[in-house]
Amino acid sequence: MKEIIFAMDENSPKYIQIYQKLKAYMEQGDIQPNEKLPSIRHLADSLQCSRNTTLIAYEQLQSEGYIRSEGRRGYFANTIEPIWIHSNSTVKANTPPKQKKTQIDFRAGAVDPTHFPIKAWRKYTNQVFTMPQTFTYGEPFGEECLRQEIAQYLFQSRGVHTQASHIIIGSSTQQMLINLGTILKPTFDHILLEDPGYDGAKEAFQFHQFQLEYLPVQQSGIDFSDFDVYKSKIVYVTPSHQSPLGVTMPIHQRHMILQWANNNEGYVIEDDYDSEFRYTQKPFPALASIDSSRVIYIGNFSKSLLPGLRLCFMVLPDLLLEDYQKAYINFENTASKIHQLTIAKFMEDGEWQRHIKRMRLVYKHKMQVLVAELQQHFGQHITIIGEQSGLYLLIKVHLQKSESWLIEQATLFDVQVYSTAPFFFHSSPSEPILKLGFSNLTQEEIIKGVELLKESWL
Repeated sequence: MKEIIFAMDENSPKYIQIYQKLKAYMEQGDIQPNEKLPSIRHLADSLQCSRNTTLIAYEQLQSEGYIRSEGRRGYFANTIEPIWIHSNSTVKANTPPKQKKTQIDFRAGAVDPTHFPIKAWRKYTNQVFTMPQTFTYGEPFGEECLRQEIAQYLFQSRGVHTQASHIIIGSSTQQMLINLGTILKPTFDHILLEDPGYDGAKEAFQFHQFQLEYLPVQQSGIDFSDFDVYKSKIVYVTPSHQSPLGVTMPIHQRHMILQWANNNEGYVIEDDYDSEFRYTQKPFPALASIDSSRVIYIGNFSKSLLPGLRLCFMVLPDLLLEDYQKAYINFENTASKIHQLTIAKFMEDGEWQRHIKRMRLVYKHKMQVLVAELQQHFGQHITIIGEQSGLYLLIKVHLQKSESWLIEQATLFDVQVYSTAPFFFHSSPSEPILKLGFSNLTQEEIIKGVELLKESWL
């Protein structure tokens, strides 16, 4: 602990107040065992008292065994037995009760930690810190070098023809949708969402008080039978890997939804998350590659590289670009400039493409292991959904048990699985559907996790 500051009164000697405060901090756990205390001089300066005052307080604490002196290294807190501290306002334990640790966590919002290209990332980050522009504020719509690299990548991998000037860099998909809502709301009152769909998009549009309508999605794909009855002229879709069902929008439906947007002078918001990780066939072209005039394309680096980078990008059509630039020209960009410059170098040297190819093989193998284990242990008791792409799959469980029972039973066996209930807005599944991510688990953990699920459910 480098610094301690607290108020002292004039009603009692200062050395006693210092002694009592430090003693309470140690008993309550605010000062941990073996933690270094401020030096006598530093504490005296912080509390604006004499060094002799702090020395007397330290000597009293040392005589009672609360602290020890290690010569020139200074004073350190000793280990003391846990006790309960009673005060007028709170009752606080020295150590909080330990929570049971989950053995296998099938969470989807993570990536494989062992294959992150840390050496390359460190190299490019070090290079970035030698660049003069690193030490200035960033561009409001993102760094030009990264926007150029993204434009090239989108053309090569997704068939999207665009220019760097049409690309907006941000910190997350939700942030992009909130910004987008600012320029769409004056013209449009309604937005059409997939159901089930991405709950984060729903929250972002509700932030601007859009009237929401829902487009039914089945395991076979989107139901377009009543497409013309909706009031919305904007639709948000995840065509490459529908969230959460994992289905891919077929090419004839892609043309249908683009024609709808043109006929209604509306827009399609295409969230192309997870498009890099398709395992059974080549990806379909992005909607924006077929007709970009009324498509707002959104992509991110969270699943393909690292969630903690907080980097997302949006490609705006000509019809919206000027309005967006006018609305946000005086706002600071929400994404880290250092991360933007680092990823630009990462992409420029080809590391990005190599990383994607490597991770596609890694995740494909993990998906295959998970599917094989589920089929082996559960057979007809489950239906697997969405195993062709992405970093998670869904299982529909045919055991006549509730979703909450399944999750609670799994927890008893130290396994964490996840509900899909938040993704169902107006509809609900006939049987429980659970979400199992696998990206940050080893093969052994996947196998063990499925074995434990079998023990807990069957």
